[in-house]
Amino acid sequence: MTTDAGLRREEVPAAFDTGAAVYDRLVGANPGYHAHLRLSARRMRLPGEGRGLRLLDAGCGTGASTAALLTAAPHAEIVAIDAAAQMLAQARAKAWPSSVRFVHARVEDLAEAGVRGPFDGILAAYLIRNLADPDGQLRALRGLLRPGGTLAVHEYSVRDSLRARAIWDAVCWSVIIPSGRLATGDATLYRYLRRSVAGFDGARRFRRRLRQAGFTGVHSETMTGWQRDVVHTFLASAPFPDAAEAG
Repeated sequence: MTTDAGLRREEVPAAFDTGAAVYDRLVGANPGYHAHLRLSARRMRLPGEGRGLRLLDAGCGTGASTAALLTAAPHAEIVAIDAAAQMLAQARAKAWPSSVRFVHARVEDLAEAGVRGPFDGILAAYLIRNLADPDGQLRALRGLLRPGGTLAVHEYSVRDSLRARAIWDAVCWSVIIPSGRLATGDATLYRYLRRSVAGFDGARRFRRRLRQAGFTGVHSETMTGWQRDVVHTFLASAPFPDAAEAG
């Protein structure tokens, strides 16, 4: 068994594969998990129930975020990608309309996998903190959006709040890590989850990171219940070309 300190970012997809069979059961025990994903998707304010829109679910896992997008935009075309093959297999095994397509690819390798923009909206749930180059990837996601298109990052961010940090640690050590060990026999991934969230940007820092990546209209909203100030929706828009560029 490897240790938490030995789990590198490039090993995360394989670690998720190990727990794929029980992942839905574990997150289903988290009060608000699915409702909060749906809330982030609704906060994208996708018009017309998605008619004529093309959306990207970046890091779809077993499809919970895909289902959230589908609820918010039932008539949109949705491309859902993930780097973990077994997580993606769990997603594909569920019932989906023909407008939903799943692609096995790292978010860094979308072009090589045949996934190209433009998209009208991108939802990235629990993805950015696991990337080796978050700034470069945020710029790449901006490049996949139509001008005015929306990026929604659904993510843990606890650094700005002492209360949120204390709640996160308490939940991890008392619930997430023991449950993960009981379900899979190995707590490595769940210890990594605790550490990755603790080390990730605070909300103010991440909003600044989005602006530095070239997004406009950057703001964030938190969740309800115990995840208040723990999980956030970060919203941003791809800029329109200015008059000089347009001319």
